[in-house]
Amino acid sequence: MSEEKTTQTINHIDYKDINRIKNHLNPHSRMHSRKRTHMNAKEQRQFARATKRARFMALVPYVSH
Repeated sequence: MSEEKTTQTINHIDYKDINRIKNHLNPHSRMHSRKRTHMNAKEQRQFARATKRARFMALVPYVSH
């Protein structure tokens, strides 16, 4: 039997979706790597862009203490 990997298909990561963004940030508000988020390269770039926009709009902190 061959094991199939199930991958999540994320259509679009919006900068206003704070809960989804915070799930992929560590306690210091740094983004997790692709290994940890299990996203492909395109989704990871969208996630990074959404995170940076959310930080700029002050929805997510740049640094958390």
